[in-house]
Order: sequence, then C-alpha cells, then structure tokens
Amino acid sequence: MKKMIKFMIVTGVMAGTIAVVSCKKNVFPLYNDEIIIVDYNYSALADSVQQQTYTTFLAANTNYFVQNNQGNSTFHYWPNAHVLDVMVDQYLRTKNEALVPRMKTLLLGIKAENRDVFPNNFYDDMGWLALSSVRAFDVTKDQAYLDATGILWEDMKKGISDVAGGGMGWTKDRPNFKNPPANGPAIILASRLYRLQQKPEDLETAKSLYAWLKATLVEAGTYRIYDGINYNGDGELSKTKYTYNYGLFIGAGLELYRTTEERAYLDDAIKTANAAIADIELAPGGILKDEGQGDGGLFKGIFIRYLTLLINEPDVPASDRDKYVQFIKFNAQTLYTQGISRPALMVSPAWNKAPGASTDLTTQLSGIMLLEAAASLKDSEILK
Repeated sequence: MKKMIKFMIVTGVMAGTIAVVSCKKNVFPLYNDEIIIVDYNYSALADSVQQQTYTTFLAANTNYFVQNNQGNSTFHYWPNAHVLDVMVDQYLRTKNEALVPRMKTLLLGIKAENRDVFPNNFYDDMGWLALSSVRAFDVTKDQAYLDATGILWEDMKKGISDVAGGGMGWTKDRPNFKNPPANGPAIILASRLYRLQQKPEDLETAKSLYAWLKATLVEAGTYRIYDGINYNGDGELSKTKYTYNYGLFIGAGLELYRTTEERAYLDDAIKTANAAIADIELAPGGILKDEGQGDGGLFKGIFIRYLTLLINEPDVPASDRDKYVQFIKFNAQTLYTQGISRPALMVSPAWNKAPGASTDLTTQLSGIMLLEAAASLKDSEILK
C-alpha cells in the first residue's frame, strides 16, 4: 500500500517573510511510491525563487548576473537578456515597482560588460536582448529600451543573406550557418516592431524569414524542427532536436498570426506545439527533457514561454489549449515538488530530480519561466 503524507512546501524567503503555499490541494505521486498532498502556490514560489536568484547570482558590481552559484562570475550576454525577460514577467504579474530600477540597471549593465555597446558577435544573442528590451519598453515606456532595441535590430538585419537560400546567420564570424535561434527571435521581434511602429519593411522581413525557416528547417508534415543548415559549409542539415527551437517556431507563427490574421501561421504554431508535447524524445513521460546546464539549461524555459503565449491566444481551439495547459501543469507540479532545492531554492536541469551543488544561471532561469507561466495561468484561472 502506498504511504500517504501531508507535504506542505515552504517556498522561501521574500521581503523578510516566509511565503507558504496556500492554494488548492492536489494529490501528486512521488517516485518512491509516497503520495503527497501539495498546496500549489505558484505566485509565492515564483516570487521567492526570483528573489533568491537576484540575491545569489547578482555580480559584485551589480551590472549583470553571474554564471553559477558556485563562484564563477563570468558574464554571458544571452542569459542576462533572459534575466531582463523574467523581470518583466514578474513585473507584469505583481506590478512591483522595485523591479523597474532593477531592469534599467541590468540593461545598462549588459551594455557596460559588452564593451559599452549593445551589439555583439551573435545574432541570436542580440535577438534575445532586443525581445526583452521591447517587452521592458511595453511595461515601462522608458525610451532607453526602445532605443536599445532599434540599435540591435539594425545590426541583426546585417546577418540576412542569400546563403542557403535566405535566412539570418548565427554569428558574424560564421554567417553562413543558419538556425532557428537566430531566425526565430528575429521573426518575433520584427512582427512586434511592426505592430508598434508600422514600418512595412519589418513585416516583410518577418514574412521572408518565416518562409525561409519553414521551408528549410521544418520537416513537412511532422513539424520536426531542425537545428540548422550549413554548419560546416556543406549545405547539410543539423537534425538534433532542442526544445527551444520548437518554442521559437511556435512564437514566430503566433506573432505573425497576431500581426497579419492569416490563419496558416497559427495553424503552424498549433501543429508544432502538438508535435513537441507528443515527442517522447523532447518530453519523455510528459516532462521536458534534461538538456544539461550551460546554454542547454535555458532551452526548455524558452519553449514554455512561447507555449504559454499560444495558450493565451483566443483563437486556439479549446481542445488544443487544454492539452497545453495540462502539459504545463504537469511540468510545473513536477518542478515544484521534485526539481527545486529548499531552502536554497536552486533549480535542477531535470525538473523531476533534485539539483546538485552547482546551478547555472541558465538552468535557474528555465525554472523561473515555468513558475511564472504557471502563476500567470493560475491567476487568470486558465490553469485550475
């Protein structure tokens, strides 16, 4: 007989108080055959993990967030762009004004650490910062974010070429390798900028990049997303599956649908989401796979971000939306009970296992993205 215990999770320390779960009870099986009854309070846990991340990973000079919780203070551009994104997530949910100066400090700090300029060698890195900056502009109306976005976008467009039939290159020193991490953010950004500024060339760029990405790196019929083309200059496809590539194609299709109202774009996003959550390689047992730490630590958080946006699109059929909500719910419950250390509040790269001693910023951010997604869906009563 399975042993049943009451499991009340303390989510951590926030603003000098203990945040304790206090929501609807759920029964959840553990791998050791114990049954736990958990009160899931995603908002409280998200706040606590956000604050612990700020305390643990903020660099001594306060310009940026360091590589890991074990003393490696290296600056990495693209994870810091995602720190700005999760700050925006928290601000949208809480309207906590203390986050506004934190966001601005980080934007300027990234520039300071990057030789006092916003552009860098990686087109995908610039895309991530441009996306988080335009979101920060949306919530603060601070022109500095839109100025940074404009600088980055102008530099990014230089990476578009006819090599491999079109698309944006990955880096300035390897411009002929084309992949979803460069093109996906560019499509999403161009679509959002068009809605904001109504420049026809932005919409045309978004459409052109999307057409190339779908024709070149999306397998017809199956919606398998390839990782790139021409890595070795030989025109060959790189077919490794990564969760964030699926998330980016979902986001690209969704943003173009919102911009153009052309149903084909939304249908692509839905078919990609359905393919991803049913793929036992990407989501074995219904849990997004462990893609390690380092860069891979951020991959599944990015997938969750764009799947959540798809859930919030009113034109998604209810049957599909319900599948996506249940998928996020199962991942969030699993992370909540199994993938976060307490009281340290560090996140594991495997959401169904406890973390080890060392946690990378990238890994921590994916966990925050999942918690923020679950919190926002629960607050809007989409997730029950």
